[in-house]
Amino acid sequence: MISYSKQELRLGLSFMASIFFIFGFMTNFNIAMKDQVQLAFDLKTLYPGWENFFAQLVNGVFFFAYFCFSLFSGFIIKRVGYKNGVVVGLALVALGSFMFFPAVSMLSYPFFLSAIFVMASGVVFLQTAANPYVVALGPQGTASARLNLTQALNAVATTIAPYIAGILVLAPAVLALNNGASAQVAADFVKVPFVIMSVIVIVIASGILFIRLPEIKSIENVMSVVSIKKPQVWLGAIGIFCYVGAEVGTVSQISIYMNDLLHIAKDEAVKLTAIYWGGNMIGRFLGSVFLNDIAKKTKMKYAMFILVFAFVVGWFIVSAGIKDGHFVFESKPLLGLIFLGIAVLNLILLSLGKGIANVSLGIYATVNMILVFCGFILPPAIGVWCLLSVGFFNSIMFPSIFSLGVQDLDPSEMPIASGIINTMIVGGAVIPVLMGILTDSASLKIALLAPIICYAYIAFFGLKGCKLRQRA
Repeated sequence: MISYSKQELRLGLSFMASIFFIFGFMTNFNIAMKDQVQLAFDLKTLYPGWENFFAQLVNGVFFFAYFCFSLFSGFIIKRVGYKNGVVVGLALVALGSFMFFPAVSMLSYPFFLSAIFVMASGVVFLQTAANPYVVALGPQGTASARLNLTQALNAVATTIAPYIAGILVLAPAVLALNNGASAQVAADFVKVPFVIMSVIVIVIASGILFIRLPEIKSIENVMSVVSIKKPQVWLGAIGIFCYVGAEVGTVSQISIYMNDLLHIAKDEAVKLTAIYWGGNMIGRFLGSVFLNDIAKKTKMKYAMFILVFAFVVGWFIVSAGIKDGHFVFESKPLLGLIFLGIAVLNLILLSLGKGIANVSLGIYATVNMILVFCGFILPPAIGVWCLLSVGFFNSIMFPSIFSLGVQDLDPSEMPIASGIINTMIVGGAVIPVLMGILTDSASLKIALLAPIICYAYIAFFGLKGCKLRQRA
């Protein structure tokens, strides 16, 4: 194991935390844009009866980039280094973001999807570099805790993104359409956020070029392909496929669930999906504490602070919004308490896992199977809370699956193993599109059967699959 000073560890982790924030925001802002795209490009008229399928292509194209570039980006990062790999990723993100301006101006849906693909390619480079970098900056035993900590900031971004999309983009677009504006005027609300994001990303990329970071060097001068033969890598890759597919598929159904079954306006429904991502954020903060090797009393002290934060987050998300073009705050402490109650349940179940990553993963996957099934069979007023609660229990899944999938690997095996695992993030393209087809051809509730199957596999991987090793 390579030794690093505390200062190097702090610098490396701080740097990667900021990168996690960037690609978390980009990913979720894109997911939240599905409903805005459906309105702006009038997909219901263009593709009658298949509008949900074509709207889900926003997610499909984004996550298909992982299938195309994850393994390739692993080779590139190995050659140019983690730092330069991140700069390449940021440059592609900026280019893709700039492409949204002409795509929206022309109201060209294929061009819009192309912009998403370019931006997503940059996100692939960022994520392929970030995950193994964080794993390598310390002992393997606490890799899950480090990934949970950095992904907690990612979760802050994923919570903010749909909220911004809902109240600053979708709400004014809906208001404009209701006042008789054209689709082009409604679509224009998409332009400015992406231009702003591209400028910010360029500034960050320029700054990174002048920052000195600790380098992660392999034991060998060439990238080892031994990881290809390791069963935990492939089983973990399938786990990532299932996890990302179930996560994106479930959250993309929630706004449809609210709109169709509870008759909540689309802009309000998109904003309320922030509850799902807020739960994901709280769960990751708790995971970073309980999957670490700190004293039990210290864990509980941090947990209490996080629970207070959970109430504030839940209360704010459900209380704030945009009405008639103006910011409003209608205090709803009861809903904040419901959010807090789910956070407490999250804490209890995490405690049952006793800080063991694979056990906690198995418990959480089982809980999510139950929650999605309840969303399928219970009345919508209760079922929607079950679906929103899934975010809490998704929280530790990606870092846990990833760290368990690369467990016992040599540093020289990390880049290609990371590429294999990140390639399977394509589940975010396959499962949501499949759910869009099921929603159009059957019902949105039938579509929820897909994530139930995904969580069943994740439970298997956590409790059994991650322990399988190649026989001598």
